[in-house]
Amino acid sequence: MNLIQQLEKEQVAKLSAGKDMPDFGPGDTVLVNYKVVEGERARIQAYEGVCIARSGGGVNASFTVRKISYGEGVERVFPLHSPMIDSIKLVRRGKVRRAKLYYLRGRRGKSARISEKQEHASEGEESKAAE
Repeated sequence: MNLIQQLEKEQVAKLSAGKDMPDFGPGDTVLVNYKVVEGERARIQAYEGVCIARSGGGVNASFTVRKISYGEGVERVFPLHSPMIDSIKLVRRGKVRRAKLYYLRGRRGKSARISEKQEHASEGEESKAAE
């Protein structure tokens, strides 16, 4: 591992200390709580939507979240390791076959829905459930 990668790894560990980031990807619905500073006061605002893209890696990683607000599509790009992000919660997993879901921008209604990924239980869990 070269020096730059090592320094980046240390920075990521330092920035993500105390925060548990769920493993999410495109198609997943996420709830992002981020800090909004208005004048001298700061508050936490929730932004829930579908993650349509993840880009970058290491310290520069970011993700794009799309939601429909009052009938209008709104997208926001969040830096993954930003100190302004309070927490990220995974609401549901989506079943998609693309890494970038930009085609959702042109869709409305039922065609813009993403089906939920079904979690299959392992064999050990199935035998416990049968008992």
